Amino acid sequence: MDSNGSVSNALSRMQMAKDMKEEDKLYRYNGVLYPRLMCPEENLQALQNMEAREDDVMLVAYPKCDKDDFPLQVLDETPSPRLLGTHLHPDNIPKSFGAKKTKMLVIFRNPKDTLVSFYHFTNSNPVLPTMQSWESFYSTFLSGDVPWGSYFDHALAWEKRMDDPNVMIVTYEELKQDLSDGVRQISTFFGFSLTEAQVQQIAERSTFTAMKENNSLGTMGNVIFRKGEVGDWRNHFTPEQSREMDEAFNKHLAGTRLGDKLNYQLHCQ
Repeated sequence: MDSNGSVSNALSRMQMAKDMKEEDKLYRYNGVLYPRLMCPEENLQALQNMEAREDDVMLVAYPKCDKDDFPLQVLDETPSPRLLGTHLHPDNIPKSFGAKKTKMLVIFRNPKDTLVSFYHFTNSNPVLPTMQSWESFYSTFLSGDVPWGSYFDHALAWEKRMDDPNVMIVTYEELKQDLSDGVRQISTFFGFSLTEAQVQQIAERSTFTAMKENNSLGTMGNVIFRKGEVGDWRNHFTPEQSREMDEAFNKHLAGTRLGDKLNYQLHCQ
């Protein structure tokens, strides 16, 4: 589906959400909360029968999974190679993608900045229930009872797949630090051969500022993109909240390869 179609569908869902009660915007599927208008239950059920193709390319990131990520009937008619985006937990990704050895690029961001971004995204997107306060969203995020599930559950599930040659995990912070190098590594992973000029062109068009100013997104740009900074959590977290998140990170991810890759000491303390 092209970007114009995706933006149009997103705007349509936002309009529908204005007529919904807050309590009706979310539902549980296999114990995890999902937004009704972004991830309809029938789509999640149908995903299990989705057939992967050998040349599919998949981008995965916590926390947002959009209805257009897997438009199902549309995907069946999409010519190869297909670029698929999802924010599903790895256990919920159709098994055929594992069988076909689909290449998956997985992006993670430190949990403190993820929480801040998620909070603002929730309050700017009418498809999701509006949070009454930063404190309530912080507590809900830490408990894992947020749309698309627990950050730490996602992280630990991908930690188990770090040896999979068809999975590449990169961090938001790495890409912010050196986007050109990230483009080179990602292109190598997917088997693409790029000239240095192409690397630089892609990097220039992939900066946070360039994507936010993309005219094709229209008003959706302000919903999807906010600051894109590393360390903005310091403008939101109280010292007690920061310590509590440190404890949660140490409990779940300290000493893991993904935990080391996130460089938590540098970005979150």
